[in-house]
Amino acid sequence: MARLAAFTPKPMNADTTARRTGFPARSSSRLAAASARAAVAVLSLSLLLAVAAGPGAARLSAQNGPQVARAYRDAHGPAILRDFAKLLSYPNVARDSVDIRRNAAYIRDQLRAVGVEARLLEVDGAPPIVYGTLEVPGAKRTLGLYAHYDGQPVTPSEWTHGPWDPTLYTRAIESGGTPRAFPADGEAVDLEWRIYARSSGDDKAPIGALLPTLRAFREAGVRPTSNLIFLLEGEEEAGSPHLEAYLKEYRDLFAPVDVWLFFDGPAHQSGRPQLTFGVRGVMDMELTVYGADRNLHSGHYGNWAPDPGMMLSQLLASMKDANGQVLVQGFYDTDAPLGPEEKAALAALPEYDAQLKKELGLSWTEGEPETLAQRLMLPALNVLGIKVAETGAHHTNAIASTAVADLGIRLVKGNTPEHMKELIEAHIRKQGYHIVRQDPDMATRLRYRKIVKVTGGQGYPAARTNMDNPYVRQIVAAGRAAADHAFGKGSLVLEPGLGGSLPLYLFTDTLGKPAVNVPVANYDDNQHAADENVRVANLWYAIELYAQLLTMPGA
Repeated sequence: MARLAAFTPKPMNADTTARRTGFPARSSSRLAAASARAAVAVLSLSLLLAVAAGPGAARLSAQNGPQVARAYRDAHGPAILRDFAKLLSYPNVARDSVDIRRNAAYIRDQLRAVGVEARLLEVDGAPPIVYGTLEVPGAKRTLGLYAHYDGQPVTPSEWTHGPWDPTLYTRAIESGGTPRAFPADGEAVDLEWRIYARSSGDDKAPIGALLPTLRAFREAGVRPTSNLIFLLEGEEEAGSPHLEAYLKEYRDLFAPVDVWLFFDGPAHQSGRPQLTFGVRGVMDMELTVYGADRNLHSGHYGNWAPDPGMMLSQLLASMKDANGQVLVQGFYDTDAPLGPEEKAALAALPEYDAQLKKELGLSWTEGEPETLAQRLMLPALNVLGIKVAETGAHHTNAIASTAVADLGIRLVKGNTPEHMKELIEAHIRKQGYHIVRQDPDMATRLRYRKIVKVTGGQGYPAARTNMDNPYVRQIVAAGRAAADHAFGKGSLVLEPGLGGSLPLYLFTDTLGKPAVNVPVANYDDNQHAADENVRVANLWYAIELYAQLLTMPGA
């Protein structure tokens, strides 16, 4: 079949669509539709009969798996999109227990419909995990498939459409796309279409691609080459607070897994498909600085009363220099060194920083001349929010009694949340602050010159899998085959670590198994933000990639 897109090493050019996509752009929607129709037409008669004949048909070899999945995708594209839209219509904020359970039950039933033995696992006080197995006679390898079905909280007023009202656009909104109806059966699918809804990219897209892949296999009689174990989590966006309890409670269910595939995250910022072999850890802290015990008139008390907003700004500025170097003593001391495979992967990455800076309106970046990929190998400290008082039309001529900042700390392999919190608190004390855990009483206020309340500090560590692991090499070979077929030879990017955070350490460290992250969403999918979206081309590639992974040669 024709490729999803003609890969070029520098896919971002004057064309707006190419600049803003997660994978290289197609030449036109008509060509896309024609290619899809031609792909189905040229398949052998035996393959078409197998796809159409259903479960009773003669079983095809696993090596036909990617071809079967592509044929099914191109013949049933409108139905795949409509099914995905239904999945996206279920509200899925982790704290909303009723809605999150509706998601879990729906996904369980959909897995059962494509041949997976699926059920819900439970621990007290947590959203259920959707667990499933698909056993293959004679398989010598077991793949664990992880995704999460919960999404970030939303502010509906910030969205163009309702967060759980999936809306199809002709292309990205910022590129002039317009809404249109989801296609009817037989209608051509344009790969530049985008579906807008919460979790369309993060992280229901993998579920929306896995289901048609498995359905295509089931109808054509294709068996995967590995046993499959599914773990679909319902509170990843809340920090996975119960995942460790699940893995301990149901350890025997997950023990057979040889290697985990994490289906989460976006494509590489260059627009090329990628596999990654680690993730950053994460930790959040909140700092509250105190002045007077009430807000004070800025005329009557200004230049006399301490200003918490200024104090907090100075404290934050002491943590990081103008070039982005964190000044907390020991902040970089526990980073685990990269191995030769990781160093080689970094050296082979495409050059994309200049174009990315142009796209994001940045004239400089922290740590220059180091690249984004190099900076992702270091721990990070960022200010995620500051609150002192109201601004603009709502401001008052008062000195606030408190100022609050939320810090986001991203960890790399070797760091622990506990140790990094200790380092930051030691730095705060060096700036002359007395640390409290609750709002200070009057005696404390009168005793100490500078007071800060520090809360938070929980999180989880980073994880990284050795790229030389035999199972990892099998996955890389399968990923490369899918990327080469879809985008051209040499298109796959191998990156030692993903910038985002996932509870990967529970699988690599607690369970002691290798894990590979398999991201497929477009990198401009507005992840965690309003108007989250997925490009249809990325969803289509996910189907092709998953088919390749599920039918890669046996161990």
